[in-house]
Amino acid sequence: MPTSAPADQTGDPEVVHQLFETVRAEVGKVIVGQDEIVRLLLLSLFARGHCLLVGVPGLAKTLLVRTLAQTLDLSFGRIQFTPDLMPSDILGSELLHEHEQRLQFEFKPGPVFTNLLLADEINRTPPKTQAALLEAMQERSVTTAGKSRPLPNPFLVVATQNPIEQEGTYPLPEAQLDRFMFSLHLDYPSREEEIEIVRRTTYESEPQAGKTIGAAQILQADELLRALPVSEHVLGYAVDLVKATRPGSVNAPSVTNDFVEWGAGPRASQYLILGAKAMALFNGRPTPEISDVREVALPVLRHRVIGNYRATGEGKSSSDILREILKIVPEPVY
Repeated sequence: MPTSAPADQTGDPEVVHQLFETVRAEVGKVIVGQDEIVRLLLLSLFARGHCLLVGVPGLAKTLLVRTLAQTLDLSFGRIQFTPDLMPSDILGSELLHEHEQRLQFEFKPGPVFTNLLLADEINRTPPKTQAALLEAMQERSVTTAGKSRPLPNPFLVVATQNPIEQEGTYPLPEAQLDRFMFSLHLDYPSREEEIEIVRRTTYESEPQAGKTIGAAQILQADELLRALPVSEHVLGYAVDLVKATRPGSVNAPSVTNDFVEWGAGPRASQYLILGAKAMALFNGRPTPEISDVREVALPVLRHRVIGNYRATGEGKSSSDILREILKIVPEPVY
């Protein structure tokens, strides 16, 4: 059985690094491959940031999130987004019932009241229902019948999207995309990984992941993460990188002015630093470096940089544009 460190030791970066490796090993008992996706997903969860998973059907997106909830000992909820889904199906509703011969309203919580929420195929529901998650993701509370109700702590949303089916879908607005810390794109497994997947899933009993840590340790790790000091040159590099995605801004490179319609906002700079802190913490280091910022740049920025008609015509994705920007923006000398 996996063991976890005592809760009062989670303030040590080396202990957090060991916990992270323990969690990753447990997830690996169920999920084959996708090591980078698992690592970045854990980074966002430990930083209490929401995550968007993009991938074709059959890549174990749902299984991955459910396994994480089981390994982290978190309550888990799943919502299958459909065109007829209503906001009350997510948030909950007031029900009229009789109590001591009197009629009164009682709030019945929806599936959003959980630690880890899987929003499956989030782009299959209309904007009105998508917006029901906005307050929950930003404020970690929901308002129903004029009353604000706090969500469990931690509260994390992992949403999935299918990139190949566009009929009957409602693209997420930029305001909601900006609520996600990371956008992670899953790819097909290698031949060896697919053989192992088939081997594991065609026996009578499939492997199960054990519990490692709990919500209290996740919150303690998040407190440590936010307390990590960041050098001025690292802060400056993160801001320069984000500003380089904004067309028309000072020092914007030509690739941005030529191919970008809208660049990333200040929340991207915040998430770059939070992601870099998490990367440093999970490597047992007490402060992030420039390399940590560069490692999380693509998942933080790719859904915040919107290409223009020229980028579409030349087949340039936001990831392509960002890779060029990463080559152009100079690393600070200190």
